[in-house]
Amino acid sequence: MTDVASHYTRGEGLAARIAASLEGAGKDLARITTADLGPVDEFHIRGRAATLELAPGLKLDPASKVLDLGSGLGGPARTLAETFGCHVTGIDLTPEFCRAATEISGWLGLTDRVTFVEGDATALPFEDAAFDAALTFHVAMNIAAKDRLYAEARRVLKPGGRFLVYDVMQGEGGAIHYPVPWAQDASISFVATPDEVDTLLTGAGFRVLDRTDSSDESVAWFEALSARIAQSGSRAASSGMILGEGFEEMVRNQVRNLTERRIRTVSFLCEA
Repeated sequence: MTDVASHYTRGEGLAARIAASLEGAGKDLARITTADLGPVDEFHIRGRAATLELAPGLKLDPASKVLDLGSGLGGPARTLAETFGCHVTGIDLTPEFCRAATEISGWLGLTDRVTFVEGDATALPFEDAAFDAALTFHVAMNIAAKDRLYAEARRVLKPGGRFLVYDVMQGEGGAIHYPVPWAQDASISFVATPDEVDTLLTGAGFRVLDRTDSSDESVAWFEALSARIAQSGSRAASSGMILGEGFEEMVRNQVRNLTERRIRTVSFLCEA
């Protein structure tokens, strides 16, 4: 297992632990919704709200075949499949994430519209021009070879296909305070500046249609999350289940890094 996959792994049975947490909070798995799961499976800053805000740029419809690079527990993939009726294939380096994503999709009756594959986003096991659209949310911070990540995304997209990148990027405020959700220290953290990402996307053959810095919204979101944690501890069925001990410190550091402009949250909408 790679160092990155190890960072996100807390043993097997993740879906069962999530189910137990949801049931402990009074949720019925037979009636569970994607919104109920958002706090744990939309594992990126601003969560499900950010997914729904950014997704229209992909111009999806029920015929669309979509690729989610670094799909995690499958939250964004399921949200897109449910909202637009499309089919989404997720690929992730962490085996337990792929197993849990598939099981959780079964709870929601979405296994016919989402598929999860274990694999490397910089060496995709898909044919050229296999997808109509692609996305990657909070993944490239753990990937040094961003040139290969974006080149592979371009390769598997049909001409004119949309590519949505939403990531944590290096700000002008200095070195990042660790630990953060994607890394305990700098050894598996490969954060690029927005300008560097812009250059890499263009170099991979994409046309950048839009670039948006949502850092102010991210600060507000994290401050609200920190307040909830301080009041009641880590929420049931939250990303704290994935990150384990130290989650509260990671959240505090995220707020500090954002407010000190050491990191930025930036999205790019591109066309192949």
